[in-house]
Amino acid sequence: MEIKEERSSDEAQQFLPSSQADSLGEPQFTSIRRIANEPKLEFSLACKDLVAATRDRKLNTFIQVSVVHPAEHILTRYSSTEIVEGTRDPLFLTGVTFPPEYPIYEETKIKLTVYDVKDKSQDTVRTSVLPDHKEPRADVGRSFLGCTTFRVGDLVKSKEQQLTLTLRTSDGGKTVGTIEVNLVKMGELEDGETDHITTDTQDQKCALVRECTATEGISDKDNLPSLNAVLKNPICKLYRFPTSDNKWMRIREQMAETTLSFHVPKELINLHIKEDMRRNQELKDLGELAPHWDNMRKSVIAHCDQMLSMYQDTLAELGKHTGSSFKSSCSKGEKTLEFIPINLHLQRMHVHSPRLKDALYDVITVGAPAAHFQGFKNGGLRKLLSKFEAERRNTGYQCIYYSPENTAKAKEVLSNINHLQPLISSHADLLLNSASQHSPDSLKNSLKMLSEKTELFVHAFKDQLVRSALLALYTARPGCVLKKPAVPRNSAEEGSDLQHQDHPSQIKRQDSIPHHSEYDEEEWDRVWANVGKSLNCVIAMVDRLLEKDSISSIKEGENDPSAADCKVLRTDGDWYEQLYPLVITLKDCMGEVVTRAKQSMAFVLLQELACGLPQCLMLTLRRDIVFSQALAGLVCGFIIKLHTGLHDQGFLQQLHTVGLLVQYEGLLSTYSEEAGMLEDMAVGISDLQKVMFKVIEAKSEDFLPVITGRREHYVIEVQLPAKMFELLPQEIKEGKLLRMYPVLFNVGINEQQTLAERFGDTTLQENINQENLELLKEYYKLFTEKMPPDCLPHFQEQNDLKGLLENLHQNIQAKKRKNVEIMWLAATICRKLNGVRFTCCKSAKDRTSMSVTLEQCSILRDEHQLHKDFFIRALDCMRRFPDV
Repeated sequence: MEIKEERSSDEAQQFLPSSQADSLGEPQFTSIRRIANEPKLEFSLACKDLVAATRDRKLNTFIQVSVVHPAEHILTRYSSTEIVEGTRDPLFLTGVTFPPEYPIYEETKIKLTVYDVKDKSQDTVRTSVLPDHKEPRADVGRSFLGCTTFRVGDLVKSKEQQLTLTLRTSDGGKTVGTIEVNLVKMGELEDGETDHITTDTQDQKCALVRECTATEGISDKDNLPSLNAVLKNPICKLYRFPTSDNKWMRIREQMAETTLSFHVPKELINLHIKEDMRRNQELKDLGELAPHWDNMRKSVIAHCDQMLSMYQDTLAELGKHTGSSFKSSCSKGEKTLEFIPINLHLQRMHVHSPRLKDALYDVITVGAPAAHFQGFKNGGLRKLLSKFEAERRNTGYQCIYYSPENTAKAKEVLSNINHLQPLISSHADLLLNSASQHSPDSLKNSLKMLSEKTELFVHAFKDQLVRSALLALYTARPGCVLKKPAVPRNSAEEGSDLQHQDHPSQIKRQDSIPHHSEYDEEEWDRVWANVGKSLNCVIAMVDRLLEKDSISSIKEGENDPSAADCKVLRTDGDWYEQLYPLVITLKDCMGEVVTRAKQSMAFVLLQELACGLPQCLMLTLRRDIVFSQALAGLVCGFIIKLHTGLHDQGFLQQLHTVGLLVQYEGLLSTYSEEAGMLEDMAVGISDLQKVMFKVIEAKSEDFLPVITGRREHYVIEVQLPAKMFELLPQEIKEGKLLRMYPVLFNVGINEQQTLAERFGDTTLQENINQENLELLKEYYKLFTEKMPPDCLPHFQEQNDLKGLLENLHQNIQAKKRKNVEIMWLAATICRKLNGVRFTCCKSAKDRTSMSVTLEQCSILRDEHQLHKDFFIRALDCMRRFPDV
């Protein structure tokens, strides 16, 4: 935000107190008292009685703000106001704000320089780089009027919190007017005093009133550590705009980077590496295969190892990254940064207006999630995935085709195995430990947990896919022979496995799938059912032990049908000795199921990979890249929304009862490369539906989120400090998973969209908007079914949500060119439903900034009574280019 001038030490020292100018060895400066995480200093500016070079000239003026740091010998240009036209008493709507980390002290001096812009059409951001001590050349189109300086301590300690300073020419002689500097504290004004300021703007006189009102805190200060963990380098701007009843509203605009831009992709890539290493090992563990299948496996593993190495290299490069916490648009084509979102920022508007509660409006701005390094020559994910699936169905004899649903099921089964097997083993050990301690209560609890997890384990394999995959795997073995079962089994018989049990002597350990012998298709059913049978034996034994312990004289075990199937009936003696063989049998049976199920599901995944090498892996990579960018933005949006809604019980109830609406505003055209970006973005945002969030209490000072799971099934654990965690509903504190409902509405608005509408095709945009309208309606239906009506935020619009949805539906059906009404309606519905707002274009710069500033001014007009004559001027203030 700063440009340091090449100034001589003598010139800078004239702004320093004499004691500091003489000795700058070890200065001691006075800090400015402030609220944590709030700007250190904010003030507004106005001029009066400016003197023009000619008597009849109307001035077009702006003020350049420069800072002299007390410990330095240089003058630093800091910011400038907007240009106010046609008046000698300009009141500037753009204020000056210094962020929390800025090194400003009471001893700091600030120089204010006033310029007259002779031709505004020639003026650019060069107003901020004009040397302070020199009058501009005539051809620049502006002239120096005067300057003044003040000490920060004089402003903050002044009784009125206001300074009136005299403007003088560069030689310090002639007076050319005055500047009023007013200290600003958001939500905190002078003690009941009013300040009437009259200004000529657009040939109209408007009396502007600043009055004292109390404000409620927006958020608990305890949330600062966790917010600071994800937000960095905030840039603030301050405005004051008049309302329709001629009172002041104050607006602080803040843009912040987020550490999540790199944290989330690194977490994801690490999970991808672990997942792919497990898959590669599972493929190697398939055992002996016929030559055709074995060659296929070798080819798949070679390609997978190559892709795995690429992920590892990318993670290593990201680990070396230092510097900015976001990826700029000029880096969007860099391979090492392809998983990182482009220009991910929080855009926040804090509004303090008279008679209304303070309000925050957040928009996450980010470049469209897309694989820029991969390119868009053949389109984006939406087209590529559809084409790939069609080609995979026609692979012929080379491999077995499994539908996407079946391959997803195979991945789910493998995930359940990896999750449940260690849990069951752990609970079995706890059961034996309780038995050795002869603790009835502990034994009951351990048995309950063991039973629940084992039943989940058994039902995870009640799927025809496992049986058919086992048979397919057997046919891929060398020298297989099939044997038809004598009596086919039906689903009813499968469901009764846990009720009809065999004697332990009949629970036989099965060898691995035979290679050169006859294969009985019912063998899997017996192996699978043995887990349930052995569990029932454990349950029966525990019941008898507890019964014997409580009533030694009663012999109910003789009438217990399930216990009658068990070989071990002796209940006297040590509990551990009697349970140990049954628990070992359960573990053995479970191990047999795991071995067979893992091999069969790995065989399904082998077919998925083999049918499309190398396109399959390249599409997986592209999807990972796009998803990584989309997820980083989603995690940022969720954390910000959770912090701002922490004291809103209605929002928290909605969060765990219905889920969170996440609305993406896309501004991409449907022409050329941007059509491919839109296809990538649509798939990436759709994939976010499978992401779940969980809020946990932080156990350390590290508040960064933790990601667990696998592709298509990720859980984001968001950490909160203890004081904040206690504010959550019990359901969320107990770990309930929170669902996301992402929707995307896109309207191309640039010149390329004009070409697409005249000579190209807009079907992609129309289909995306229609599909996501249905998703939005689905969320609204859930909301109305599960939530009371008083949970909606109270806005001034008279239209209800149902009417807004119908209006959105009509606008989407109308297929009107560049219909930005779709964007406005979708954003309004999102805000009414407590959702998270995103705005995206190619790089999150020009189109995004134009959209966000228009939205902010529209909110000020509709919700906070911005004066109608100041709408365009307020928009111009917000759209001014950065000062450097």
